[in-house]
Amino acid sequence: MAGRECYHCKQWIEEGEAHDCWTTTEAALTQDLSQDLQDAWERLRETAVSFGDQRIYASHKSIMFSRKSCYFFVRPKRHFLELCVFLGRTLKAPQVRRVDRASKSKLVHVIQIKHRDEVEAPITDWLQEAYELSDVLESKATPHAPNRSGKVERSRTIT
Repeated sequence: MAGRECYHCKQWIEEGEAHDCWTTTEAALTQDLSQDLQDAWERLRETAVSFGDQRIYASHKSIMFSRKSCYFFVRPKRHFLELCVFLGRTLKAPQVRRVDRASKSKLVHVIQIKHRDEVEAPITDWLQEAYELSDVLESKATPHAPNRSGKVERSRTIT
């Protein structure tokens, strides 16, 4: 039988069979979590939803929260939730495991969540700050974005 092994997920795919291991769902990513992590995930999601309009979607092994661009994402792991929050400043706090520059204006802060009780201030404050920052950065970038010829284009709203 002709076929191949997927480079990413190592699943055997028969010849002519459709395969998309990159597409997933929130449920698929969170179904095997312990009850403590399930509770923490639900609280994180509820907190983010309370901020306002946004898009929440699963991508490969992460669950993304975005407005115009992603302001944080969660990678469910076996023993913790890896929370990656995009902020315009460096946080110095014991919850922050690592900080990396994500772009010219944003830094990504990596935080491990192991229990529902950890999803409270200051972490919820940082998520709110990231949500608001994504709006501020978008409004600064949109009117000043030059096209390839160097001319500034005005943003258009299509209805």
